[in-house]
Amino acid sequence: MQHHTLTPPTPPSRVPMVLDTDTANEIDDQFAVVHALLSQDRLQLEAIYATLFLRQGDSPAQGLNDSEAEIHRLLDRLGVDGGGHVYRGADQFLSDDVATVGNAASDDLIQRAMEPRDGPLWVVAIGALTNIASALNAAPQITSRIVIVWLGGQPQHRDDAREFNLYQDPVAARTVFASGAPLVHIPCYGAASHLLTTTAELDTFVRPQGAIGEYLSDIFRDHSEQYPGRSKEIWDLSATGYVVSHSWVPTRSVARPTLSQQMEWVAPPDDAPLAAFAEAHYVQRDPIFNDLFTKLAEFEAGERTAGFAE
Repeated sequence: MQHHTLTPPTPPSRVPMVLDTDTANEIDDQFAVVHALLSQDRLQLEAIYATLFLRQGDSPAQGLNDSEAEIHRLLDRLGVDGGGHVYRGADQFLSDDVATVGNAASDDLIQRAMEPRDGPLWVVAIGALTNIASALNAAPQITSRIVIVWLGGQPQHRDDAREFNLYQDPVAARTVFASGAPLVHIPCYGAASHLLTTTAELDTFVRPQGAIGEYLSDIFRDHSEQYPGRSKEIWDLSATGYVVSHSWVPTRSVARPTLSQQMEWVAPPDDAPLAAFAEAHYVQRDPIFNDLFTKLAEFEAGERTAGFAE
């Protein structure tokens, strides 16, 4: 069956954006947050939204608290004042009975999206989607004023879409995919999974770069057991890499799917309304890591600043 497609816009030369992140969930968000803050020449980072997550033995609210605290840890090590730029998201996931969870991040997203600007606001999401889905449900008029870039889930050719960002928050994922807002989907396996690095590489290029370099290297080393040949994905750099240079994360326009109750992608019917959608099918890891490593070195040398858009 042939479906018509509509391509999302490509990122402009300087991208007005917000970053939605479950920063304390693992260790990859931290690299993406730092990458965004160090990329002021390409990214006009207006705000960071702390996102909830659920680990065994904790609650979503605890995940939110941990994410907010981790954002401020990173800002402190970069010497960046987060005042007026860091917002708490929802403390519970969306459900079939709860379409919107009131929170400061969603409110800020609605306000920023509706502000007069030359183009859309880019919403870069690297965690669960409840903050964004809450905003879309509360203010559907923002649909035409934003572009969403989401790292999560699996590519459409896989039988099972499950991945942490998706399966813990499926109602929000369904909301975003059904919203009609332009969406760039970066799946994990086959795309973001290319972003592998090692302790040896980080000890060479990241650890020497001051307090933030030492911190990033330490959390990577401490994340899991070290052994010869061990590498790990820094999944979330795919999303910041895309908005810094979309050629690093090639995409293709395909039919925009929906998500079934069984966590499988379902192709849209022929009469479904067109909504701009693209799926990443690869990630060029070398230029993305080179960009991050270069910016960290320039920051430590005093040749680059970190911060938010004025």
